[in-house]
Amino acid sequence: MLTKTFGSAVQGVNAYTIIIEVVVSAGTGFNVVGLPDNAIKESQQRIEAALKFRGYRMPRTKVVVNMAPADIRKEGAAYDLPIALGILHASQQLMTERLSEYVIMGEMSLDGELRPIKGVLPIAIQARKEGFKGIILPKENAEEAAIVNNLDVIAVGSMQEAIDFFEGRLEITPTKVDTRDLFQHSVNKYTADFADVQGQENIKRALEIAAAGGHNVIMIGPPGAGKTMLAKRLPSILPPLSMQEALETTKIHSVAGKLAGGGLLSSRPFRAPHHTISDVALVGGGSNPQPGEISLAHNGVLFLDELPEFKRTVLEVMRQPLEERRVTIARAKLSIEFPANFMLIASMNPCPCGYYNHPEKECVCGPGVVQKYLNKVSGPLLDRIDLHVEVTPVTFDQMTETRKAETSAEIQPRVDKARQVQEARFKDYADIHSNAMMPPQMVKDLCQISEAGRTLLKTAMERLGLSARAYDRILKVARTIADLAGSEEIEIQHLAEAIQYRSLDREGWAG
Repeated sequence: MLTKTFGSAVQGVNAYTIIIEVVVSAGTGFNVVGLPDNAIKESQQRIEAALKFRGYRMPRTKVVVNMAPADIRKEGAAYDLPIALGILHASQQLMTERLSEYVIMGEMSLDGELRPIKGVLPIAIQARKEGFKGIILPKENAEEAAIVNNLDVIAVGSMQEAIDFFEGRLEITPTKVDTRDLFQHSVNKYTADFADVQGQENIKRALEIAAAGGHNVIMIGPPGAGKTMLAKRLPSILPPLSMQEALETTKIHSVAGKLAGGGLLSSRPFRAPHHTISDVALVGGGSNPQPGEISLAHNGVLFLDELPEFKRTVLEVMRQPLEERRVTIARAKLSIEFPANFMLIASMNPCPCGYYNHPEKECVCGPGVVQKYLNKVSGPLLDRIDLHVEVTPVTFDQMTETRKAETSAEIQPRVDKARQVQEARFKDYADIHSNAMMPPQMVKDLCQISEAGRTLLKTAMERLGLSARAYDRILKVARTIADLAGSEEIEIQHLAEAIQYRSLDREGWAG
């Protein structure tokens, strides 16, 4: 007897429906075909133990399981449940006509209990797209799948519950989640606030500009000056996620298995990988391509602390994603694209000892060491960072000042207002939402400057030896500063402020 059940395979951030055909016929043996990995081949032992534990029998005849389409590789133990139900139906131990109405996924333990799986959100989206009535999956994944409306999410705790549901002995109410309500009432999870930072007004201003235009920032200064503290507070002034952004971000974290509590992500991600990270862990990849840190930071912030300590190859692989805002992982048989629209915030010391240019402490680095240290960060990468900010140590008077610093709640409305101006400006462009995302041709059209501004910029370019890319970056930052000021035109003071944020381009910065 031939039985068909339906599962799903995740590639990149998209899912593909898998038809699982089970035939029980004369002969002996258990065979799984259709490009399964070892975890699927080992499912025989788990399924056999679970069936026996629950009072069912594994057919002692020949069992063939075909997973179609055969050219898509299937990985993981999440196919245990659909294979087990297919075997029971094919051996006439499960009597139902409803198997074809549902996508079924779940990893089984030896007693038939179900364990949570990864990538549930794209699986649910694909199931709805293909017209399935619902999806059957472990209870821990129900809230995540319920984000997708017009789909019955049937949460089961064990194989037995799934069998009882199909045979009509158990009524399971589909899990429902009001995503709009959940999204609107989600609490801002950022406990860090700009009010905690005393002094550093110029750095706060630079981060406000970065948040308003989606610009990349590098902070350079001695240890203890507050670089990490400031970077960790940046998400608290970013605009809240839109519903579309929340779904995109949740999808990536679902595929990576990083959704701790399930449900919809409501806060912008903040990723801070250690400097020992590998190329693959940063940009994504592996034998079964998974999203890397840059994709997990999609619609949020990627913070690279102590930038020169990262391996050169790791930093260089970021160059293309920084420009294109996506990363393509190419393999011999497939090519997968992960979104990577993130804000890069980097920090570094000016030299190995950390005290070059320090107002009080003396640098002990030898001749040429400072320049060698700065050269660890390549020119092409620095070119892609819009704002270069020097962080100076906070004085004792600033630290003990009683006047309360401006809070994140006071800064964020200004950022929101500037972002709304940009949303209106780019409303006809699906892929552009902020000034930092403008392509070169649009920069020419939307960042017009006066004759006096042109002269100022020409002088700055000649003195600092700026590249054509740096020229574009200055104009984008000036456009953001003008938006924050509520100005339709880029004034000369906006341009002057944007130019001063290119400190690492200055010739002889390190003496």
